[in-house]
Amino acid sequence: MAARIRQSNMELLRIVSMIMVVLVHVDGASLGLPAPGGDPLALGARDVWRLAVESAAIIGVNCFTMISGYFGIRLRLRSVCSYLFECAFYSVGIFTLVWIAFPTRFSVVEWLESWLVLTHTDLWYVPAYFGLMILSPLLNAGFDALSRRMASAVLLAFIVFNVWCGWGWGAQFNPTGYTLVQLIMVYLMGRYVALHGLPVGSRGGAALYLVSVAAVFVSAVYIEPIRAFAYNSPAVLAATVGCFLWFGSLHFQSRAVNYIARSSFAVYLIHKSPLVWGNVMKPVVMKLWATQSLGAFSLCAVGVVAVWFAVAMCADAVRRAVWRRLESLQTATQKEVAG
Repeated sequence: MAARIRQSNMELLRIVSMIMVVLVHVDGASLGLPAPGGDPLALGARDVWRLAVESAAIIGVNCFTMISGYFGIRLRLRSVCSYLFECAFYSVGIFTLVWIAFPTRFSVVEWLESWLVLTHTDLWYVPAYFGLMILSPLLNAGFDALSRRMASAVLLAFIVFNVWCGWGWGAQFNPTGYTLVQLIMVYLMGRYVALHGLPVGSRGGAALYLVSVAAVFVSAVYIEPIRAFAYNSPAVLAATVGCFLWFGSLHFQSRAVNYIARSSFAVYLIHKSPLVWGNVMKPVVMKLWATQSLGAFSLCAVGVVAVWFAVAMCADAVRRAVWRRLESLQTATQKEVAG
């Protein structure tokens, strides 16, 4: 598939998706969200700002996963090891650095637990995505073998099932979208677009995104935020598709965009690491919110995103160099054994 080649439009969406993830953590995860309970007149300027940012950015995780579906995960031992190494590199690395700075606050047992990135972690996406990787050969083979008509029917049924039973009735398999089931659904949405496409250009995708964001905002005013901003809510899913089609219809190539996008996942692993999140990210955001005007805080939020991307790009360059070194050592060992 041509999708194997790095497409800068999709790489730009990868960057934008991670920017959205950070903004959601700056916004709702740090500051909390207002619950006007159906009374829009009760909203102040800061309340509107929080709901608007959350409405526009809540699709970040969905889009990030949909990109994986579009390109298709190719499960290999190397890809599994690379993923686990990346997660462990930041989990263990951050813990080790903090332990060196504060040696009396941690124990060897806690350091050993930092290696267990699939079980002893607060990052729900890490084990969920690993599960998606394991299932990807089955998902690819099964879905790719379907006719367009059957694929449309299966995907539509799966989406309705998730929205009606999960989001609508709070079924435990996927009540808010923080589950492997959600990742499978969004992954298949990406596969569908890659295989069959949708007859919507950039303007249509942008229009769908903007209208859906407005719907998310309105739903946040009239229903509780946890439901309005669930990853599997109808409006959030529609905004996800609109944004994806918007970027998917762009055509350009940029080495800079492709390079920055390589460190996108590292942004998540670093800023949402429990030690960084609880001691740096959230306290700083809350202090800025309490001391700055809304305009100044908005500029600070942009700065927070830029800082985490800069940190991630520097750290990820080291991570990639270490991984290449490990691969070269493995190759040399294999040659010695074969010789």
